[in-house]
Amino acid sequence: MKKKKILFSAMLVCLLALSNKPGIHAQSENSDTNMIFVDWGGFMMGSEYSGFRSDNSSNLERPIHMVMVSPFYIGKFEVTQKEWFDVMGTTLQQQRDRNNKSSALYGEGDDYPMYYVNWYEAIVYCNRLSQKEGLTPAYTINERDVKWDRTANGYRLPTEAEWEYAAGGGSIPPGKRVERYIYSGSNTVEDVAWYLNNSNSMAHEVGKKSPNTLGIYDMSGNVSEWCWDLYENYSNESQLDPQGAALGTIRVFRGGSWDSDIYSTRYTYRYRTNPSERNRGIGFRVVR
Repeated sequence: MKKKKILFSAMLVCLLALSNKPGIHAQSENSDTNMIFVDWGGFMMGSEYSGFRSDNSSNLERPIHMVMVSPFYIGKFEVTQKEWFDVMGTTLQQQRDRNNKSSALYGEGDDYPMYYVNWYEAIVYCNRLSQKEGLTPAYTINERDVKWDRTANGYRLPTEAEWEYAAGGGSIPPGKRVERYIYSGSNTVEDVAWYLNNSNSMAHEVGKKSPNTLGIYDMSGNVSEWCWDLYENYSNESQLDPQGAALGTIRVFRGGSWDSDIYSTRYTYRYRTNPSERNRGIGFRVVR
């Protein structure tokens, strides 16, 4: 216990120093209106929720552990089909055809979230958007080998910790007892999410449900969202800005989609799959 307290104190000092750097908070005044500033802080990552399932999926959220997160910006909305086309030049139908020409479309239009996008394509999108806006790309890409330059100011995918931190509403002030919601912004799934029981088997235009407490939309339901991390089991150790496993092949995605049930729409629920997967229910949002 003493070692954990020392580690937590050291993490807090690091983040305090980071938050006092010139320009960290000043950027929020000049940020794109579709990006939400998420301040540094700590949270308990994971869940003890056992739900109603007989499978072992809830164990992926354990053990609950302390995580400290540096400040970042996150997209208010999931990347839309228009935003994708403007940067990448391919339509939803073309992306679908790369997956399977006989597959259906599950919501189509400028303001619908993009899907049928694999992890590698999401990485390329981030770099191209950065270049388009005169920012330093976050990734160096050599075919399937992707390196992340953490000093770059360009767009990127959120880490799993950043994603869960933002979905849960960010940091809770010291000494304030606040119960986290089950879903991103509510304990009532219908308030914030398009999911299995209300979606009519399709994605919907972004931003049509209520946002969470930070003003971010659709972090539960609509489409699931790629994260940066290679999947690994949780540790009970406190962590500062975790980035996932050092080795592996399986990437994380989070948030549940229009065809997810109430259990797997919870913002603590963890998904994982091959990064080459193009899926009708997986999209992404960007951070900086």
